[in-house]
Amino acid sequence: MSSINKKQINILVVDDEESIVTFIKMGLEGEGYSVHVAFDGEEAISIAKEINPHVIILDIMLPGINGYDVCSEIKKYITTSIIMLTAKEDIDHRVKGLNLGADDYMVKPFSFKELLARINARLRNNFPELLDIIQLGDFIIDDGAHEISFKTKSLQLSPTEYNLLKFLLINNKMVLSKSIILEKVWNFDFNGQDNIVEVYIRYLRDKLCDNDHSIIRTVRGVGYKVVI
Repeated sequence: MSSINKKQINILVVDDEESIVTFIKMGLEGEGYSVHVAFDGEEAISIAKEINPHVIILDIMLPGINGYDVCSEIKKYITTSIIMLTAKEDIDHRVKGLNLGADDYMVKPFSFKELLARINARLRNNFPELLDIIQLGDFIIDDGAHEISFKTKSLQLSPTEYNLLKFLLINNKMVLSKSIILEKVWNFDFNGQDNIVEVYIRYLRDKLCDNDHSIIRTVRGVGYKVVI
């Protein structure tokens, strides 16, 4: 299974406090992101122009060029999401940053979990093409669009068909019993009336033109598996 590689997502962390930079960098690299750092405004602008980061974590109180001016300058040249950091809780400082093009604002101290959630929100809003996409053989699952393509052709799936096919695909080569499929796709037990699974498997085979059952295979007495 191949999914979106977070190494494709560049994040620039800008702060003059080395401990904060190290904390954020280690956490984001642990999540799989490609992380770059800068310790002053001039360096931040230079690196941003060079790497075009998707997200910039930008402190306001920087030596030399402050965060406000860095934000304003960077936004002139590249499309990026800027999350500003500050110890100042004054609403005027938040408004100033947002008016200069910042996309979000966090007050120190903050939790890494919250920062990660805000980064993911910015990525979903501004770079949705980078997220929620999984390629499996000839299939592409676009979770954001709730769409599955097969051999570059988008399949017209109902919500249940989408959930069933996605479940089969991400568990490809594994034999899945009808009871497991009912539990994971329908979220409740049909009191033994598992023929609903057979009905939807037939729907999917028709849409995939899988007449010989070479994609969705029946394992007699056990369940189904997808082979891709």
